[in-house]
Amino acid sequence: MTAGIRIRLVLAAGIVITALTGLYFSPDAIAFQRGNRLEEPFKGVTTNGQIMPGLFSIRSTGVSTEPVRRATRAFLDGLTTEQREETLFPSDDVEWRMWNNVHRAPRQGVSFLEMTEKQREQAFNMMRAGLSAKGFERSHNVMQLNGHLADLLSKFDEYGEFRYWITVMGEPSADQPWGWQLDGHHLVINYFVLGDQVVMTPAFMGSEPVIAGSGRFKGISVLQDEQNKGLALMSSLSQSQQAEAIIPGQEKTRGNSLAQAFRDNIVIDYAGIPASKLDSEQRTKLLAVIAEYVGNMADGHARIRMQEVQAHLDSTTFGWIGGVGPDAVFYYRIQSPVILIEFDHQGPIALDGPRVPSRRHVHSVVRTPNGNDYGKDLLRQHYQQHRNDQGHGHLD
Repeated sequence: MTAGIRIRLVLAAGIVITALTGLYFSPDAIAFQRGNRLEEPFKGVTTNGQIMPGLFSIRSTGVSTEPVRRATRAFLDGLTTEQREETLFPSDDVEWRMWNNVHRAPRQGVSFLEMTEKQREQAFNMMRAGLSAKGFERSHNVMQLNGHLADLLSKFDEYGEFRYWITVMGEPSADQPWGWQLDGHHLVINYFVLGDQVVMTPAFMGSEPVIAGSGRFKGISVLQDEQNKGLALMSSLSQSQQAEAIIPGQEKTRGNSLAQAFRDNIVIDYAGIPASKLDSEQRTKLLAVIAEYVGNMADGHARIRMQEVQAHLDSTTFGWIGGVGPDAVFYYRIQSPVILIEFDHQGPIALDGPRVPSRRHVHSVVRTPNGNDYGKDLLRQHYQQHRNDQGHGHLD
């Protein structure tokens, strides 16, 4: 298969909502925005437009990726020839960057809608192999809440628990770069693998509503721990610490998140209170918040990732926009050279209600700054190590 962009449109007629701003754009406007951003060479999230070098290296983690490799191979083997052609892309394809939280966005790959029950189970098994038990539950809950939204609105052509698409980049391999992507409304997982290293960013989770109060999915919820632990951290700060954590010049709006779809090269300077100014108990709370997001990865790989985070803890900032009361709506950002986390209470899009942010609609996004989203810095190093190596196929 040759590299390139292959798009299977699933746009419905009418208006498209952008998750970034909460405004409404035509499908043509969305396509223009996406096209413009994808034309930019990938750099990654930075604080000043310049990559900090030497943060990531190809190494052995001692944590096997064989389970996810086997599960992905089983998933691919269970597809029809046509489905495989729709699903497989080269390992360095621009498809990685084409994810979008918007529910009517174009998607690539094979959808859960068109899968048989057996194929769905194999797709879920691939997710289970790459994610922790809690990470899989959260992901599945997002899908089910999208089904709940379809039930509430009777819009089954726009929402639904199976309106999610999978693509696989590269062939599952023990030593070659490859990975998979899950793309759909309020749930995006990019899962890059090189040897026994894993990079699982960008990762997006959200929902509207965040709790199903009725119907066949009653009781399902998401992002409550991320919300409550973030608020607990902010509440643990002294008055002067809270004042430093507040991001200056910002008000809580219907959408404060910055690093969502097509923002691969966004420049975001550090803001908020540095972790170096937190006491030991507060630093523990900060790590607990980060672990909620990192812990969506399989346990062994999450442990490796948290070691990376802890090595840069003194260079980490915690920023806040919004209230601090028990029912407050807010945005927080955790940022270091190796991780960026955003949590945001959003205004309503699909549901009725005042057009102000509420706890009914939440977005979260996790990125690896300084060029390693999608594992791209590891991929760059891999190509450099194997230049002109015919066995790896990376020829100048």
